Amino acid sequence: MSRSAEVICVGTELLLGEVLNSNAQFLGQELARLGIAHFHQTVVGDNPTRIKRAIALACQRSQLLIFTGGLGPTPDDLTTETLADFFQAPLVNHPEILEDIARKFAQGNREPSPSNDKQALLPEGAQVLPNPIGSAPGIIWHPHPELTIFTFPGVPKEFHRMWQETAVPYLQLTDWVTAQIYSRVLRFWGIPESTLADQVAPLLALTNPTVAPYASKGQARLRISTRATSQETAYQVITPIEQQIRQICGLNCFGADDETLESIVGNLLQQRGETLAVAESCTGGGLGQRLTGVSGSSTYFLGGVISYANSAKRDLLKVNTADLEQYGAVSAIVAEQMAAGVRSQLRSTWGIGITGIAGPEGGTETKPVGLVYIGLSGPQGTQSFEYQISPLRGRDWVRQMSTSHALDRLRRQLLAEQP
Repeated sequence: MSRSAEVICVGTELLLGEVLNSNAQFLGQELARLGIAHFHQTVVGDNPTRIKRAIALACQRSQLLIFTGGLGPTPDDLTTETLADFFQAPLVNHPEILEDIARKFAQGNREPSPSNDKQALLPEGAQVLPNPIGSAPGIIWHPHPELTIFTFPGVPKEFHRMWQETAVPYLQLTDWVTAQIYSRVLRFWGIPESTLADQVAPLLALTNPTVAPYASKGQARLRISTRATSQETAYQVITPIEQQIRQICGLNCFGADDETLESIVGNLLQQRGETLAVAESCTGGGLGQRLTGVSGSSTYFLGGVISYANSAKRDLLKVNTADLEQYGAVSAIVAEQMAAGVRSQLRSTWGIGITGIAGPEGGTETKPVGLVYIGLSGPQGTQSFEYQISPLRGRDWVRQMSTSHALDRLRRQLLAEQP
């Protein structure tokens, strides 16, 4: 008989849409990676009767139940006591949990409240699933031999840590994990998902490894996956296909897995011993935020100017007044002067300038919402690039896409000029 896992997320706030249920997405990805069958997910509010119904249904069809949420100290945190009641198991006090909570609170010059006492009560026979960074421990429990139950707090940072440090090793030591699914995700910019799929069409028919396209936030991606008993074996299968795709797609493939445009650009600048400064208008500091989000970026990112008003463009970046009047702030020549100006002012190797109309107001027939110019200034001179970004997804989308286009333009220039 095949076995499967089931995810049960507890919390009325999830049902009301007040909190995004990222835990369910994370578990879906992790169970797939571990090769554990997973056919059902349930979201249930903080109500013991409904939680028991969810447990009863899950026990009929699944052998590994994974709960998130409902482990806190407040009266509406009901997961542990409801599980104990459902399986008619007494709750047992664990003094070591209270000691751990007191120690963590002391680090913040606080003291636990009496309500924290309930977090030390676990069903008889349950093993403590430690929480390294929060007050709510989970459990690993076998109410009967054919059923395994995990509980985790709903706070994603705590849950992820507990899953990786305790749950995954536990599953790997049991017969739940025999062969895992290993994947490499290739990331693309400057090519639509449909065009990418056409270019690699023969590879999409492969069965081992499989190649699947998908898109997110303007990026196109290809996931190459295989089932294997070790990472080394998996990548012997994945690597030749990855190399083939990179050869087909060239510079449109900017990275893999957790790499981002900003991290790739940072690595290239660091390798070359070069620096970058940015001048932003419509993106309002968004490009600088992305660059400084990469650890170690201070070695190559010197800073930026948010030149929203024309006066800031003139006074801080030395943009020509006549050009502003003749061509307008949203123009190729102004983007170029912004890039050159910030490069000169901050004495960086490279300068980027971004100016555009993010909307929803401000567009005209000749300069519609979504029109963006990106200036790029470097050792070989200054140039500009025009983009018409769809305004249908709103102002934030135009701004996000603008920063991505700017990073991609610099990336391509750095690669083109490699010695």
